[in-house]
Order: sequence, then C-alpha cells, then structure tokens
Amino acid sequence: MPRLTGVLRFLLQCAVVGLALAFVVLHWMPDAGQRLRGGLGLDASPAPAPAAGTGPVSYADAVARAAPSVVSVYVDKVVTEQTFIVPNPTVQRFAGITLGPTRQRLQRAQGSGVLVSSDGYILTNHHVIDGADNIQTVLQDGRVTRARIVGSDRDTDIAVLKIEGTNLPAMPIEHDAGLRVGDVALAIGNPFGLGQTVTQGIISGLGRNQLNLTTYDDFIQTDAAINEGNSGGALVNARGELIGINTYVIGRMAAGAEGIGFAIPAGTAKAVLDQIVDHGMVVRGWLGANYGDAPILPGSLPSGAPRGVALTRILPGGPAAQAGLQVGDVLTRIGDEDIVDQADLRDREAATPPGSRVRVSGLRAGVPFDVELELVQRPQRSA
Repeated sequence: MPRLTGVLRFLLQCAVVGLALAFVVLHWMPDAGQRLRGGLGLDASPAPAPAAGTGPVSYADAVARAAPSVVSVYVDKVVTEQTFIVPNPTVQRFAGITLGPTRQRLQRAQGSGVLVSSDGYILTNHHVIDGADNIQTVLQDGRVTRARIVGSDRDTDIAVLKIEGTNLPAMPIEHDAGLRVGDVALAIGNPFGLGQTVTQGIISGLGRNQLNLTTYDDFIQTDAAINEGNSGGALVNARGELIGINTYVIGRMAAGAEGIGFAIPAGTAKAVLDQIVDHGMVVRGWLGANYGDAPILPGSLPSGAPRGVALTRILPGGPAAQAGLQVGDVLTRIGDEDIVDQADLRDREAATPPGSRVRVSGLRAGVPFDVELELVQRPQRSA
C-alpha cells in the first residue's frame, strides 16, 4: 500500500510539472501547437474565422435606434347609429323590429405612427384616423400630446399628422430600392393597445398589387406579426432603418391565414408625405377613364409582356372623353412606352403632372389609333 501511494504521488508531481512547462512554452511560443502539428504531418492551418455576413444574435441595437420614433395613436370618433325598438311580446313572436331615433356614441380606436421629422410630422394610415374628432399620440418616453391632421390620402392609405415639439426623435425615411425577399424585417407598433411591441420576421414578397386594398396597391409582404393597433407603425430592417409603414394583415379577409402582413413601401410614403406637407393633398394626373387589364388568350403572350388596358368607363367631360376615346378601346402605349398592365398605367398616369399633354396609342376593334390629350388633376376620393 505505501508503494502504491508513492507511485500516485510521483504521477501527480509529473502532471503538475508538465502543465507548468506547457504553460511556459505556450506563453513564450504561442504558435508551438501549430508547429508541433506541422511536424507530425497534421493540418497546421489556424481555425477558420466566423463567416462574414452572419446575422446578429440580437436585434436590440436596431430596435433601440428605431423604437423612439414610433408613437402610439389613440383616436376618438363620434359615431351616429340607428337604434331599434323591440315591439310588444306578441309582435316579438313574429320577429318584428322597428327603427327608433338615431343616437351618437363615442368610439375609441388605437393605432401607431412614425415620427419622420424632428419638428413633429408623423406618418400613419388613413384608416387609423379616418373620421377622427380627437387624436392623441403617446411617445415612447411617455409624453402625451394632441395631434392634428395635416392631410390624408385614401388612395394609398397614408395620413400625415403633426404634433408640436422640437428635437423630437425622428426616423429618416430610407430609400427602399435595395430590399430583397429574405431580408430581416422588424414590425414596431402598439398592438391591441398593449404599448410598444416588436415582432420579427422576413420580407416575404415585394410589389404585391393584387389585393385591391387601395387604388395604388404596391405592398411589402412580411411574416413579422402585424395585429390590430400595429397599423401605421414602422417596418424596419436589421439596422433599424425605416422601410415601410405597416398597414394590413390578410387574416382579416381570409380565415386561417397566418404570417401574411403588408406594409406600404417607405418610398411611397415619402412621396405622399412631401405632397401633403407642400400642398395639403396629393396631386396626381388623371386620364378621366376607368380601365382594366386587356383580355388575352392563354399562352398568347409571354410572361411579363405588355398587354395594355381596356377602357371600361369614360367620365363625361374628362380628358379621355374630350379626346374621343370610347369604352372598349384598348390602350397599348402612353408617350413612348408600352403599357404593361393597369397597375403600370395607373402609376404612370398618377406621376404625370396635371396639365401635361401626352400621346396615347391603342386599338379600336383591331384598328390602330393615336390621340393626344391633356391630363387633369385626379379628383380626391371622399369615401
């Protein structure tokens, strides 16, 4: 037994001395391990560095940069509704109902907004403030202030509010041309009045224009959760830069849908903001006609080829009527460019200043024609 104890003591002393020698060698010769591996014929290359572009472990920095610019919006509306008088029990048996006098009640709703200037301009959705009698905003730091409506554009579902203040935590509107499907997206807003909340996802699609939610559909699709109260809030990228204004979730019209939300691109919101601040409204060119995509035979055109639009209604006294256009005419070119589809023409029509003269080409019963007309200002939608 004493002999075994001596052996163990010797081995322990050797281990301690070995570790001490290894520490000294590595301290003065940090590459000794690689040299030894090379001498033994093993791979002596250093361990690879983490791959460039690896996503962040946390988006806290992006949120810290963007969140102070996102406000909660609380709206009071006076709603007039019809009351009902239920007849006597005998008539109730036959489900008889008669109308009573109208009454008014206060309706309260909430949404979100984004401070886009240090002097208090806020972007939100038109549907958030439509019909509002009183609007209160709450900043992230708890300040509460009343907001006034500078202007609102139903055609894009964008509204501009103004609060009083200086040096407010504004978020610059970034250009959104560099967005890609798969980019990280963070939605910041006030869902269900809970207070500021952040949800995370990716950009699921771009240029969504089949929803018929607004006159000028062009949405960013995202799976970042957007709920009631998020409308008007910020959609930001992984750097905390504004890329869109959250507006809609498809679950409201499709039961069971999940992870399909939509935001108005920052570029669209910026264009509307500038026009409302400058003019109090959005000024757009107008042909004075309604139209839809021209019918085509399946397989007769390659994907993405121009197809033109078919006129479905000519407004009396408008530019199209004055130029002699008729229902059923197919417009194929405006100016020097082909008309791809109705969304293409609608965007180009709106971007052309009222008073501009343009040449329109098309087909009437298969016969080509060219006319020149002068665009006027598109009437504002009242409902």
